[in-house]
Amino acid sequence: MKQNAKNLGSGIWTYRSLLNSPDLTVDFNSLEFGRGNLSIETHSDGSLTGKIYDTGWELILKGSIQNGNPATLWFEGKGIVNGSLWIYDYLCYVTPFIPNGENQIPTLVGTVTRAIPHPDGQGGTSPAGVVCSFYAVQQP
Repeated sequence: MKQNAKNLGSGIWTYRSLLNSPDLTVDFNSLEFGRGNLSIETHSDGSLTGKIYDTGWELILKGSIQNGNPATLWFEGKGIVNGSLWIYDYLCYVTPFIPNGENQIPTLVGTVTRAIPHPDGQGGTSPAGVVCSFYAVQQP
């Protein structure tokens, strides 16, 4: 059955992203790349708007949705954080509900890419091109 991303409607999601490392000895907590709230509004014309944010920062989202199996969301997050331009690209899928699954929460899984470099807050630079995995679960 085709998923309809437009049916997601407006919602707030809990977002977490992780560095992609194949090394099982790396401590899980050291893989954290980012976390925040993801506010998504889908529109009947196939467009997507919203924001990803937490205390002290916010990126405005603009993108599109494509129905399918799985449904796909593609969007850009752009904003000024601590005086510097941040741009991130997101591609994700709406996970299907699994037969016989219990208490399943709508979930997005995908990748996030830093599109341009920006200051890292410690005197260095966070380079462009870093790709991480992310997931987001819909808040009640």
